[in-house]
Amino acid sequence: MIVAIDGPAASGKSTVARALAERLGAHYLDTGAMYRAIAHAALERGIDLDDGGALTDLATASEITFEHAGGSALPTAVMLDGVDVTSAIRTPAVDGAVSAVASDPGVRHALVEHQRAHASDADIIVVEGRDIGSVVFPDAAVKVFLTASAEERARRRHMEMAGRGRTVESQIVLEELERRDTADSSREASPLTAAPDAIPLDTTGLDIPEVVERIAVLVEERSA
Repeated sequence: MIVAIDGPAASGKSTVARALAERLGAHYLDTGAMYRAIAHAALERGIDLDDGGALTDLATASEITFEHAGGSALPTAVMLDGVDVTSAIRTPAVDGAVSAVASDPGVRHALVEHQRAHASDADIIVVEGRDIGSVVFPDAAVKVFLTASAEERARRRHMEMAGRGRTVESQIVLEELERRDTADSSREASPLTAAPDAIPLDTTGLDIPEVVERIAVLVEERSA
């Protein structure tokens, strides 16, 4: 069974997906980390982010895997061509580059193939991103589209950045999120959009356990 969780930046996708996977004893696939890995590699190699051909070649040739230390159901490390890039893909530079990389049609095509391959080996997998239910797994058994107000998402992102030691004004965080929303929603390749059969879930005012509980109920209903 595939559980697809989509939504805009800072809507809670990663946190919810990881908690849900733990509750279900399922695999978890962070597709955003895959795009971040390619963005990191492009920056490291000096590839022009407007060079679609070079980015596509990079994504096609790259091997992105996830390690599960100690038998953890959740990945403990993101590996790019055998190198641990778990921390490297969460830098301000990658934050600024990932939208351009993720909007490239060739990159998306290459990584969708990788994502489908990851899911083929799992009995149940929770996958989160921005086009999982609409493009990557249109036949997913459960599709949820998480939303939250821009202000709430900016608050969450601001707290996340502070936790990583980054000091940024909250208004700047909000403006960056709004720019990311526009870029993700307007790109030609797999734009951010809810699949027609996805269940919308506004997480504004909800804590993580509440969101996980609601999705777990959906999974149980579909499994019955």
